[in-house]
Amino acid sequence: MNTTIIAILLLVTFALFILYILKGGNLMIGFFTMAILWCVIGLIPFNEAISKVFAQPALSYGPTIIYIVFGSWFGRILVDSGIAPAISDATKLIGKKKPVLATILVILVTAFIFISAYGVGSVIAIGVILLPIMLSLGLPRDLALTIFSMAIGAPMYINVVLYNQMKAFAPKATYDSKYITFGICAASVQLFAIIVFLLINRKKIDETNADKNLKLIGAESANHQTVTVPKLAYIVPIIPVALNMLFKWDAVPALTLASIIAILLTGQFKNYQKGLKFLNDSIAHAITDIAGLIMFLMALECFTGAATLNAAKFKPILATMLPHQHLVLCLALGILAPLALFRGPLHVWGAGAATAAVLYGTGLFSDNFLLPLLYVPTLMAVSVDITQSWNVWGLDYMKVKSKDFLKYGVPVMWIVSIINEVLVYYFFG
Repeated sequence: MNTTIIAILLLVTFALFILYILKGGNLMIGFFTMAILWCVIGLIPFNEAISKVFAQPALSYGPTIIYIVFGSWFGRILVDSGIAPAISDATKLIGKKKPVLATILVILVTAFIFISAYGVGSVIAIGVILLPIMLSLGLPRDLALTIFSMAIGAPMYINVVLYNQMKAFAPKATYDSKYITFGICAASVQLFAIIVFLLINRKKIDETNADKNLKLIGAESANHQTVTVPKLAYIVPIIPVALNMLFKWDAVPALTLASIIAILLTGQFKNYQKGLKFLNDSIAHAITDIAGLIMFLMALECFTGAATLNAAKFKPILATMLPHQHLVLCLALGILAPLALFRGPLHVWGAGAATAAVLYGTGLFSDNFLLPLLYVPTLMAVSVDITQSWNVWGLDYMKVKSKDFLKYGVPVMWIVSIINEVLVYYFFG
């Protein structure tokens, strides 16, 4: 079959896949089906498909799954040990007299916790604490949820667990001091934008609506048990990143040591039997939180394998269409960043997996450039996409309409994406 015809058929199935995602189709099934279709359409030999699409990619992804497991466990430790709730409670000390300042503290606390914490379970556990705090300060429900979701997305630039998931698309990229510097700058841009967004909307803060909003979400009498932990424990969330920056530690030992420190500082093992139960429960909850994610990533890896084998068929077209100048490409992805929404063609954990795999397969750009290039629009989606798991939970919990959430979040994250793509060029172009 003519290579051009194959490329057209692959693009047609890619377009149908995007439509399937926009219709709410199951991503795991969709990626696995696409892997099969691209093997058949791309005329990949059977044995090669079995080896390089359905075996090798999944097996080689094993180390990344370990990172995800340890990251999820660390997030669960932060919540269950009382460190995350204690940090959250500390924000209340500002009081209702300064709601804007208190909200800024909530933003910073959220970002601080999710520098290392990860997973929908951790987000929900923190959300049921911090979101009612913002409502009690007088913030409208839609404004509070948007701020909270964007504050989670900001530190994901340096969250080592999510970074290692991104490496599925750029395996030679390195989480080194240069990347961490970029990540801190990009996260700071997003946090600054959130604070400016809050200040612009500060007149919408109305303390008289607090009780009504709290009652609506069923949190009017929700008093989580105050947990007392040593103030020293507040630094635990940044330990993994600090160990990597200062001593070049790998994420697994860094997360493990941080988890042990958290357990010891909060006295979970004062009683051996209770300590053992805490340890077992935290591990069980952490694995449960990410079970679906792991299977999704396995299906994604199969599709990435198929896309990589077919990438050469796209290379002549892409080599002509894609701008070879790094700055132009960065600006293009910044401007087109909303295409990452609804698991679209710039969301690597959606239809953008094909975009990423094809871009990687062309060999036109280095991995250290490709990863942040694709990370920026993806984190726009992580921050404000209504298909993101914890955003789905937030919309339901806060009784917020999708259109209101998108109306607030998309313009802010669009500006952030353009600025951060310029940073990508500055650091890696």
